Amino acid sequence: MSISAIHPAQVLLGAQSGALALPVCDHYSGVEDRMRKSLALQAQMTEEFGRCVFDVTLDCEDGAAVGQEKAHAQLVASLAKNAAPGARVAARVHAADHAALAEDIATIAGEAGDRLCHIMLPKVESVDDIDQVDRLLQRATDVQIPLHALIESPQSVHRAFEIAAHPRVQSISFGLMDFVSAHGGAIPSSAMGVQGQFTHPLVLRAKLEIAAACHAYGKVPSHCVVTEFKNPDAMEQAARRAYGELGYTRMWSIHPAQIRPILQAFAPTQSQVDEAARIVRAAADAQWAPISVDGVLHDRASYRYFWQILERAAQTGCPLPSTVRDWL
Repeated sequence: MSISAIHPAQVLLGAQSGALALPVCDHYSGVEDRMRKSLALQAQMTEEFGRCVFDVTLDCEDGAAVGQEKAHAQLVASLAKNAAPGARVAARVHAADHAALAEDIATIAGEAGDRLCHIMLPKVESVDDIDQVDRLLQRATDVQIPLHALIESPQSVHRAFEIAAHPRVQSISFGLMDFVSAHGGAIPSSAMGVQGQFTHPLVLRAKLEIAAACHAYGKVPSHCVVTEFKNPDAMEQAARRAYGELGYTRMWSIHPAQIRPILQAFAPTQSQVDEAARIVRAAADAQWAPISVDGVLHDRASYRYFWQILERAAQTGCPLPSTVRDWL
C-alpha cells in the first residue's frame, strides 16, 4: 500500500490517531427530566449536523439524592442502554472515597458498559483513584471504557502529569468551584466567575498545568463550567479564551443554551477549513513529502497542524470541502 493510500491521521498522528477526536462539548445533567431532554437534544442535533457533536454525561455525583444512589445509578444505566443508536452517553460516578462508587460502577458499567463513551471520575487526587476504578470496571464489564478524570484540588493539580500519563485516562477536566473553595477563602469568589477564572493567578496556573499535562501525553484537556448560563455571549467568550489562550480542546456545558456557543467558539472559520483542506490534499498528493503552497514551505509538522484543524471542523459540524470529506 502506498503512503498516499493510508489515512492522513495514521500518517500524521501515528499511535495517537483518534486520541484527541472527542466532541468539543461535554454536557452534564443529573435530574431525570433534564437527562431525558439532553439525550433528545443530542439526537436532534446529530440529525442536524450529520454527526454527534456533543457528549451527554449523566450525573450520579450531583444528581443522586442522598440515600437514593442505587436507584439513580439504575436510572442512568437504563437511559444509557436505551439511548439512540450512535449516541455518545457517559456517566459521572461518585468519587473514589464515596460508599456508592462500587455500586455505581457495578450497575452502570455492568448493565450498559457497551453504550458508554466514558466514565467520569470526580475528585481525583492521584493515580491510585484511577487504579481503583479500573479494578472495579474490570470486575463489572469486559468493555474497555475510557476514563475521564476531574481534578479539583491543589494536590491533584500538582499530580496532573502523573494522572495524564495513566494509560486508562483519556481526558482531564478542571473542577473550578471545588478548586477555589479548597483554598479556604484565599481565592475570592470572583475567581469562579466568567471573568475572574481567566485572571486569578492560582486558577490560571491550575488550568495551564492541566492543559500542559494533557498535551504532553496525548490526552484531552476539558475546560470547566461557566455558571452564567443565561449569558451566551459570555459563554462563547470564555470558550474562545479556553481554546485560544489556554490550549483546551473541550469544554463542559451545564445548560442546553451553552452547547451551541461552545461549538461556535471551538469551530475553525471557513477560511481556515478551506486552507487546511487545500494543504492536506496537496500533501497527500505529494506522498506527504515537503511542498510549497503560496510560497510557504510545509512539511509533516504543518500537515499535522492543518489536519487537526480539519478534525476540529468535523467535530464541530462545519461544512467540509469535498476534497477531504471522505477522510472525516
